[in-house]
Amino acid sequence: SVRRGVGGFAKRVERRGQKTGRRRGNVNLNAAANNNTNAGGDVITVPGSIPGARVPDPVSDPRLTNHPDGKVKVALCQVVVGDDKLENIETMVSAVRHAARAGASLVVLPEMWNCPYANTSFPEYAEVIPPVQRWGESSESKESSPIDDDVKSKSKLEFESASPSVTAVAAVAKETGVVLVAGSIPERDALDADTLYNTCLVIDGDGKIIAKHRKTHLFDLDIPGEVYFKESDTLTRGSELTVVDTACGRLGIGICFDMRFPELASVCCARGASVLIYPGAFNQVTGPLHWELLQKARAVDNQCFVLTCSPALDQDALSKDPPGYQAHGHSSAIGPFAETLGTCGDTPTTVFAELDFREIVRRRKNMPLQTQRRGDLYAIVDRTNTRLRGDKC
Repeated sequence: SVRRGVGGFAKRVERRGQKTGRRRGNVNLNAAANNNTNAGGDVITVPGSIPGARVPDPVSDPRLTNHPDGKVKVALCQVVVGDDKLENIETMVSAVRHAARAGASLVVLPEMWNCPYANTSFPEYAEVIPPVQRWGESSESKESSPIDDDVKSKSKLEFESASPSVTAVAAVAKETGVVLVAGSIPERDALDADTLYNTCLVIDGDGKIIAKHRKTHLFDLDIPGEVYFKESDTLTRGSELTVVDTACGRLGIGICFDMRFPELASVCCARGASVLIYPGAFNQVTGPLHWELLQKARAVDNQCFVLTCSPALDQDALSKDPPGYQAHGHSSAIGPFAETLGTCGDTPTTVFAELDFREIVRRRKNMPLQTQRRGDLYAIVDRTNTRLRGDKC
């Protein structure tokens, strides 16, 4: 009788917990998506099955079905980076112009293309970046912010002098009409000069900055006797994920070390990104082993395109005092079935590839991972989803 009594009590507790979970599930689910907890600090529980195992429900890139011809030509500009910022800018402009002349409508630059990849260089080469203006948004529709006011208070000449890299990428995008994923540069916070970020800009064909991604996972690595680098010694990590609508489709942006985190890629694709783009600068130790592997893993995980762009290898880096950083190179375009659409070695070059968005539709139809995910067993929660704030993506 004691055993029956204990068993009955356990069942009653279980049923009560299930009812409580059903009753509070929607509230807790919304709290999770908004990066909040409930008033009692309870563990968030999500009863039942979650569509696509994603919170909130995943969406698709509208360009998958309404793109004029379903294809986009991309260019990955693997440029050499030196100590002279103005020379680096000239190299970048030349590469983008060459890509546009060759017919590319989406152009990608490397990580830290305007400066040597070194903690001592980041403060010296850092620039203030003006606010983002969403694709298709008029400047009159934006509300003023302290950063807006700070930028407006400077004359155009003052800003161009203080931020020549930002000025140059906006100008060459407008000149050529391409969508430019402008690699990354060190960004100085407009309101706090001591705060630096590793920042990627996305610029449309009108020369407007339509997205800004601050690297969310900083490159802190210590492999004794092989490689040591800690971005966190000088840089601050970003606090948001970046998905942006462009004329070339909906893009998810990460920077280098961000590619090691499949959750970031999954959330970007759940927001509808059909192309994941990672400007990066893997080193000579991890690059040969992980660079291609991670690109293909992210592509297969999400059945999307993955683009990476690295600086070229600096052959003289190790002879400098102190020794410089040597990038792995091998910028690549990967398809949704892990096929290599374009790649290169470690020398300066431009990789061209064609993205056929119909391939995403075909691969997802042939292998419907989205409907096969076990949303009753697991789910990824997007805690900063912009749709919940009324934005486009």
